[in-house]
Amino acid sequence: MSDNESQNKIDLEIVRRVQRGDKGAFDLLVIKYQHKLAKLVLPYVHDRDEVLDVVQETFIKAYKALPRFRGDSAFYTWLYRIAINTSKNYLTAQSRRPPRSDVDVVDAEFYDGGSAMHDNTTPEASLATEQIKEAINQVISGLPEELKIAITLREFEAMSYDEIADIMDCPVGTVRSRIFRAREAIDNEIKVLL
Repeated sequence: MSDNESQNKIDLEIVRRVQRGDKGAFDLLVIKYQHKLAKLVLPYVHDRDEVLDVVQETFIKAYKALPRFRGDSAFYTWLYRIAINTSKNYLTAQSRRPPRSDVDVVDAEFYDGGSAMHDNTTPEASLATEQIKEAINQVISGLPEELKIAITLREFEAMSYDEIADIMDCPVGTVRSRIFRAREAIDNEIKVLL
């Protein structure tokens, strides 16, 4: 049994406990997925407090819908779909759209504060690396929403194509196409810098 299958089985058992009336079991799912959901929501909702609000709203919606969860897909796939929809709804309610450039937010994905003290690279190499990261972040933030979601789930969340297809509610071939187009846009931007 793979790690994903094992995790799916554990999640499903916790879901069944909640469905049988064990309200405290849902806390286990919140603890397990709250940070992953925050990372997923961050490219859409940039304010930390707003991210936490969207994540909390996601869990509230999931809890209310849990009696209808049948286990046709993995729990986290179902939860991620709710998080993405909640993010979109939040932005719509705020009359906002995902910004075209959110370098600071996406840079947080790559930030490792402690490693800078041990870095032996030259300032020129560090600058080039930062420019490439910034270019990638700008390209990703400027992608159409469906491409941005697909590449984020694949590259930052390390999800399979099948899992992404479940979350995005589309065929696997469409996911592959979206990821290919996103990678192509990133590659075109990086070629200019190299």
